[in-house]
Amino acid sequence: MAEHGEEHRDYREYRRLEDCEEDSPPGEEEEEQLLLHVTEGPTDSWHHIKDLDSFFTKISWHSPWWHCGGQGGAWGDSGDGRGDMGGVHHSFIVSLTSPHIYQFHQRNGFACVLLSDVLELVQFLFVVTFSTFLLCCVDYDVLFATRPLNHSHVPERAKVTLPDAVLPAPQCARRLRGSGWLLFLLVLAGAVWLCRLVTALRRLVGYWEIRSFYIRALGIPAEELCNHSWQSVQARLLALQRRQPLCVPRRELTELDIHHRILRFRNYTVAMVNKSLLPVRFRLPLLGPVVFLTRGLQFNLELLLFRGPAALFQNTWSLRPQVKRAGARRALARGLARAAVLLGVANLALCPCVLGWRLLLAFFSYAEGLKRAPGSLGARRWSLYARHYLRHFNELGHELQARLGRGHAPATRYMDSFSSPLLAVLARHVGFFAGSVLAVLIVLTVYDEDVLTVQHILTAITLLGLVVTVARSFIPDEHAVWCPEQLLQRVLAHVHYLPEHWQGRAGRAETRAEMAQLFQYKAVFILEELLSPLVTPLILIFAFPPRALDIVDFFRNFTVEVAGVGDICSFAQLDVRHHGNPQWLSEGHTEAPPERQAEHGKTELSLMRFALSNPRWRPPPPARRFLGHLQAQVTRDAAAAPAPRHLLPEGPLPASLLSEESALAPEALVSSVLAASGLVARDPRFGPPCGTASATASLLASLRTPLGTCAAAESPGEHPEDRPALSESRLRSLSRSALLAEVASAEMSLHAIYLHQLHQKQQPQGPQPAGAPKHHLVTTGSAARASQLREMPLGGWAEEDEEEEEEEAETMT
Repeated sequence: MAEHGEEHRDYREYRRLEDCEEDSPPGEEEEEQLLLHVTEGPTDSWHHIKDLDSFFTKISWHSPWWHCGGQGGAWGDSGDGRGDMGGVHHSFIVSLTSPHIYQFHQRNGFACVLLSDVLELVQFLFVVTFSTFLLCCVDYDVLFATRPLNHSHVPERAKVTLPDAVLPAPQCARRLRGSGWLLFLLVLAGAVWLCRLVTALRRLVGYWEIRSFYIRALGIPAEELCNHSWQSVQARLLALQRRQPLCVPRRELTELDIHHRILRFRNYTVAMVNKSLLPVRFRLPLLGPVVFLTRGLQFNLELLLFRGPAALFQNTWSLRPQVKRAGARRALARGLARAAVLLGVANLALCPCVLGWRLLLAFFSYAEGLKRAPGSLGARRWSLYARHYLRHFNELGHELQARLGRGHAPATRYMDSFSSPLLAVLARHVGFFAGSVLAVLIVLTVYDEDVLTVQHILTAITLLGLVVTVARSFIPDEHAVWCPEQLLQRVLAHVHYLPEHWQGRAGRAETRAEMAQLFQYKAVFILEELLSPLVTPLILIFAFPPRALDIVDFFRNFTVEVAGVGDICSFAQLDVRHHGNPQWLSEGHTEAPPERQAEHGKTELSLMRFALSNPRWRPPPPARRFLGHLQAQVTRDAAAAPAPRHLLPEGPLPASLLSEESALAPEALVSSVLAASGLVARDPRFGPPCGTASATASLLASLRTPLGTCAAAESPGEHPEDRPALSESRLRSLSRSALLAEVASAEMSLHAIYLHQLHQKQQPQGPQPAGAPKHHLVTTGSAARASQLREMPLGGWAEEDEEEEEEEAETMT
């Protein structure tokens, strides 16, 4: 009965925009309700949220002595007779939940921020000055020796030096004054530099306040900031909040509140990518499906939706009142579409300047690296679209970077497993021809260095070396043996999201092409950034306006107002009941219709990741019940599987995977589940067979780390992080924070694999056509595939069994 009452109260607190049309009386039930209905009409200053977020904005723009509530200065008494803890004003305490506080930690303190901002300003001046010098102050006829230089006054000097090619200052000034376009660009560059200077100075003033907050409120000296993880900083904030009430109407500040403030706009963007609302996917006539999302396009979209004068957010914490009214949706959509067109026209007008600047930056940034390592452009990186598609709700930037960094190596191996026989043959011969000429030029240069004085000889050597490097990249390693399904599953273990239709199709070219949209070449990334000034205006003018109404409806329907936090994306609440998907283990725990469900199990996976990354966080009742149901499912599946030590055959490989002396035991657990759950198939002679989900569940159960606080077996006074997943010797070898982070990462990888396996079991399996070839690639999926995998020996291939079956068939005939 108490649980039912708690659930009813939680449902009353979580009210959607369309659930209520009348205004709520100002200040009513503020102490009870954490989630408040976004009402129509004027916004009441019920919780000082305006003052708080003005302070957050003030970090970069306002007076340093703004405060909320009470009287007195920022470091003195609060005016109510209580005094501030340690001389710290309330606004400084709450400011830790500002994105600037997180960025201050990630940028390693005030000294690094100051040096970085100063050098960025110097770099801007250098690029502009050096480019102007090259255009106006160099005599290229002398430099290229197309016009002889008169050395009659210095007969002993015959060679041209660099000072000979530099024009005198008066002549350089005349050239500069004679170019009107160049003067206009210099004035424009000067205005941009001054704007950046003012912004940097205001930001530094805010960062200086944050530095004082770290030192005086959190007790972290500037020289020790690099030794503290963000989890440590967050724990100190929560401890400070318990000692002194914050300037928000909340009895307790949670980890989720902090993440909501830091990632308010990012959660909206991740949700819109998940629901395919942003205009970043296109189908072109000759190129087919294309994904285009660059930093320039992202900046313009954020300007439209969050930060610009016509944005849907009126400030950093709340939506415009018009967005909250259903009757104003069409007018607001027309205004948003008109703003997008105007912004696109402005981008089009500035396109030549922006394009020229991008070309200069690209040349100065990559030219030297390309000469030194031509193959660097063939390296791969996660695209900007992938960083939104693969990002969990409430996942901080450094957490995302660490997760994608772990998935970089398996993703590279997966992409390298594809090769074109036609391109390989062509590359071998092109490499031979270019290498032969390059070898002759190198030998001649070694024999006599005067060969280098021959015109364009260095250019030829550089280009030939580039051709040889590119050709070698298309030649596959003849000793490599790849299993695409296994490699793709290793990618899934770290990135946690892959399209469902990739299951069982890892070896197809279509899957590889879609993966290339997430994991692109560095050369493709550079090309997209260079094309961004040309393509971004077209997207804003033609592709964005048709989606303006859908975007307005998204903000109206998927926004909740949280006391002390402001307007946030409802997906970021990790509410399985309102956004869960029944096909991702949420059946019976969700009331969401299909249009409110997050795609690809993002709500469920985000909830699991947040609970594992923040073990002291206490989820709300619906989330707690879902996590408890997941733990119960793991326990049931683990009971049907052998012990983890018996999932793999005895031998050096499994021993090294499960050994505590391994360099990274949590990573070894991920490798072991990929082997034990059928991804590296076993011979039945080495142990009893088990299903894929059962094997994963057995290893999950062996970690003995409950999700959040949902485990029923948790003893009183015992915290999840106090129960190590490894032995005491392993605990002594690693620091506590590093160990907890690695164990949480490995456990989340296993949960991602496990949840995908359960999801695949719930998918309808179509009938196999008669005469269809039998797939011998290692896959995960239905129980039928799992039984097929159990018949395959180690290595993932069934050649030996096939030969034995053929011999038996021949004997019988």
